Order: sequence, then C-alpha cells, then structure tokens
Amino acid sequence: MKKFDVVALGELLIDFTENGTSAQGNPIYEANPGGAPCNVLSMLTKLGRKTAFIGKVGQDIFGNRLRTVLEEVGIDTSNLVTDGEARTTLAFVETFPDGDRDFSFYRNPGADMMLAEEEVDTELLKDTAVFHFGTLSMTHEGVRSATKKAIAAAKEAGAVISFDPNLREPLWKSLDDAREQVAYGLSQCDVLKISDNEIQWFTGEEDYDAGICRLRAQYDIPLIVLSMGKEGSRAYYKDLRVEAAPFLQEKTIETTGAGDTFGGCCLNYVLEYGLHNFDEAKLKEMLTFANAAASIITTRKGALRVMPDKEEIQGQIEENIQSGKHCVAGKPIVTVQ
Repeated sequence: MKKFDVVALGELLIDFTENGTSAQGNPIYEANPGGAPCNVLSMLTKLGRKTAFIGKVGQDIFGNRLRTVLEEVGIDTSNLVTDGEARTTLAFVETFPDGDRDFSFYRNPGADMMLAEEEVDTELLKDTAVFHFGTLSMTHEGVRSATKKAIAAAKEAGAVISFDPNLREPLWKSLDDAREQVAYGLSQCDVLKISDNEIQWFTGEEDYDAGICRLRAQYDIPLIVLSMGKEGSRAYYKDLRVEAAPFLQEKTIETTGAGDTFGGCCLNYVLEYGLHNFDEAKLKEMLTFANAAASIITTRKGALRVMPDKEEIQGQIEENIQSGKHCVAGKPIVTVQ
C-alpha cells in the first residue's frame, strides 16, 4: 500500500482576483492561493485522498502563507522548498462578464521555476499511486529537469502518470518551445486532462474528436478526458467515447480552478476503479461527477481553499435531476411533464 494517493509537482502561487472596486473607482484584488497542481490536490484531499506537493515558494509573506494554506487543507508539504532569493510567483487575473479569464504573471524569475533537480525527493515519488504534473514546471531548463526526474522516478515505481498541459502562453519564450514540452508530457502520461482550446492548438484540428484521434494515433494514452467548458466534457478510453453535459450555473463568478477541479475528480475515479477497469457507465459517472464539481467551483473565489466535498457534489447532481434535467448521450434532456 502506497503512503500517498497522488503526488503533484508544479507551480504554487498567489492569484490576485478582482473583488469589487474602491470608493475611488479602482479595482480591488483579493490574494487567493493558487496553482493548478495544488488545486487538483486540494480537490482530491476533499474527497478523502492522501496527497503531497513538490514545489518551491519564496522566503516571503506569500510563500509562508501558501505553505500554511496547503497544510490547512491537508496537503503534505515535506517537499515544498523555500527559495531565499527568488520571490513567490504572482498572477493577476482579469475576469470577463462570462467568467473567462486573462492572466498577467510576475515570474521572471519566480520561486516555482527555481526548483532544482537535486531538490526533488524521489522517496516521495516511490510511495504514490499517481503522479500529476503540468507544463508550467517545464517552461525553464532547471525546473524542467526537476520535472523529468520526478516523472522518471514515479514511472519506475509503477505510479500512474497524469498530465494536464495547462497552457499559459505568456510564460513561454515561444509556442514552439511549449509544443515540444507538451509533446514530452503526452509521451509520458497514462491519464491526460486537456481542454478544448488546447487540443485545437496542439493538433490544428477544430473538431475535438478529430484532434483526439490525431493525438491517439501518435501517443499511447489509456485515458483522455476533454474539458469543453459550457459544452460539458468527454472521455476517450479504448474504443469508447463518452460525453456528459455541463452543469451551468446562474451564479458563476469566475472559472479559475474549474478545470483543475474537474481533473482532480477524474483522478479520484482512476484511484477508485483502477486505470484498466472503466466501462461506459463508470466513465459517464466520472464525467458527471467532475462536471458537477467544476460547476460549483465557478460560484466561488479562490479554488484551492473552497473545494466542494462529495456531499455537495452529489447534491448538485440530485438537484439537476430533480429539476427535470438529465443527460443522455452527452446531450441535456428536459423531461416533459
């Protein structure tokens, strides 16, 4: 039995999100703990999984606060390193009326990109069922080597490798460099969580199915989950293609962390059933649960600290059913009385 269900490596930062305006008409920003890998871990921890994070923060007020927050939500921080020179990475998030976002990063350098190969605790990676990573820990050479070392150690220990490209264009020197590192991630993973715009960008195919088909022709990835925002989600597994409708919220504030919440829920199902034991019903259940969780997080600010628990997610699903809406073949059906 492994000590941890999921260990993740990557960025841990402060997301400054808009929270109203001052009396002078200036935007007010709230400092929320963030970073995709830890959002994933927080969701898993809320579902009762044991998690740990590998990363780096600055020796500053934000770094200290982030460490405290991870400990508060139950994520192991034994391999969270403190950098004495680089400051904790900051991101300012502009939210549009429909909940979509634009990011401005302060990360040149940021502590998260300073994680060195020798600072990765391989003993941690030998003791996890799943290892999760993204590409923000592959934007620069030092942390890229650290990430690749972690992947190799986890694979050698028999862990399931989970990858979310989480493309953030402003953080790359060039999109060619980004494409190369995404391709590396695809070549290593057993579970891929990818968004609609990422599959279009990487494959050049506007049609999602065509893009996934192109991807699967080149990479042997047992389970691919595709998040499509307001269109719901799909899972591709063996010869199955399963789709689930979204849970659209009238109270959506922003979408920060929704994809991570979705991805964390999918990994929970991988842990529950095993990577090789899915069928159509289980995939549909997984997507429905993950969609419901992601919809809840869009009504809250600061995903990492406010992840929904299982009861809340099940309640959202029940509410959807009772309102007369349910999902067949990925399309919402309204029951006529």
